[in-house]
Parts: sequence; C-alpha cells; structure tokens
Amino acid sequence: MPVVLEHLGKRFGDGAPVLDDVNATIQQGEFVALLGASGCGKSTLLNILAGLDQPTSGALEVPSDGAAFMFQDSALFPWLTARGNIELALKLADKSGSQSKASRAARAGELLDLVHLGGAGDKRPHELSGGMRQRVALARALAQDRQLLLMDEPFAALDAITRDLLHDELERIWKETGRTIVFVTHNVREAVRLGQRVLLLSSRPGRVVAEWDVTEEHRTDAGRAGELTGTITRRLREEIRRHAN
Repeated sequence: MPVVLEHLGKRFGDGAPVLDDVNATIQQGEFVALLGASGCGKSTLLNILAGLDQPTSGALEVPSDGAAFMFQDSALFPWLTARGNIELALKLADKSGSQSKASRAARAGELLDLVHLGGAGDKRPHELSGGMRQRVALARALAQDRQLLLMDEPFAALDAITRDLLHDELERIWKETGRTIVFVTHNVREAVRLGQRVLLLSSRPGRVVAEWDVTEEHRTDAGRAGELTGTITRRLREEIRRHAN
C-alpha cells in the first residue's frame, strides 16, 4: 500500500502552521529521503505518519499495520542485551501472544544476522560502538514487522566512516526486506546516496516544494551524483536563507 498525503496541515494550538498543504505519494517499497531546513516540520511529519500525532487538516493514507520508527538515538534499554532488546520488541509486537519464547529468540538471532551482529547478541549497549547500537536499533525496528519504516536522522551522530558503512548496510537490508522507507536527514549527500527520490520541504510552514529522482546512473557515476548533490544543496540553501529572513 502506498503512503499518500493530501493537503496535509498541522498547527499546534493557536500558533502558526508547522505544515501546510503537504502533498506526496510514496509507493510501496520505495526509499524516499526527506530534506529541509531545521524547524521545517520534518519530524512532525514523521510523527503524523507514525500515528503519534494527528494532522489538523487534510488527509493521509498509510499501511493499516502502522509504521516502525527509528530515531537518531538508539534508545536501547541498557539493562538488556542486544538480543534482549530485540526480543522485547518482538514480544510487544505479538498482540495475539502466539509467539513462544523460543521462536522470539530464533527470530532475534535472524535479525541480528541481518544487521551483521550475529556475534554480539549477548553484549549490552555500553559494550557496543555507536554504529553497532544503531544496527541493534534497526533490527529492533524491523522486529515490529511493519511495511513502513520511518527513520529520523538515525546516523547523524556517527562519524563519517561508520555512517558510510551503515549506508551500505541499510541499502542491503532495504533491498532484502522490501520495506517502504522515509528517511529524514540534513545531509544532502546522504539523501542522494540512499534515496530513490529526494523530497525538499520548505521553511515554515513546511510543504513539498521540490523533488528529484535519483537514478541508477547517479549511484554508479560519482560525477552525476555530485551534480545532483550540488543542485539539491543550492535549493536547500535558498530555503534556509528564506527561513533566516
């Protein structure tokens, strides 16, 4: 099922609108990167898509089973192991209570293998690097078994080398699982590296003011990728300057 936003708006109380007339369609299995100046409503939009908040106008369609959410901070329970954090997510997602402890443990092992952490399941968060903690957080999000995965700057706090490695991992996992991903970032290079499509939100009120398709040629030709990154960066800077004025 696609994600559809039609004339979506959001304001808090009597304040100025945060989002206004947002229109977008994200196809099932598509990877969309969402860019915009700070404060333009990107996180608010993700909260609405996740059902954590409600729009004040317009309409939206999301998969009936909702969305999984991955935040900038891994937010793992420190007293649980990596495997324990994932098993807890599996237990909470099992509304019918039909899944046995053994089956949850087996599935947690599969998810750890998927994020290349098969040997780290018994480690607690403080024993893991930042990149490893984010891999556990990704496995935990996948444990919810939702078609739609929302990611709010999940790699922003990581160093460049770790971030590049996780880009490769996320792309591989996306292709293997077929998830629909909406990925918020401030990093234009990251948006072009990961997204099939890049959407730009205007400064407040946020609305989709531009979009770019990222083709296979952009992924294989560094020159073309650089050109697109430059084009998007210039347009983003226009929005940032407009917001400053």
